[in-house]
Amino acid sequence: MTRLVYFAWVRERIGKGEEDIDLPASVTTGGELLRYLKTLGEDYAHALEHDKVIRIAINQEHVEHDEPIAGAREIALFPPMTGG
Repeated sequence: MTRLVYFAWVRERIGKGEEDIDLPASVTTGGELLRYLKTLGEDYAHALEHDKVIRIAINQEHVEHDEPIAGAREIALFPPMTGG
């Protein structure tokens, strides 16, 4: 099981802040995770429709979409951050 944590409008569109999920063996990178999650229903597809802008953190470290996710305890997904 991998804990997925969702932030900001990703959380709002999916309708939950976090969940534990069994990922298929074919999901090996952050980008593949986003593509897989989009298949889980309309809410996921809507939240992740612009997957190129979604940021990913594995075990609280920002990573690129091609980063392997094997062994991740927690994967966070969030929209681009803006600062002020």
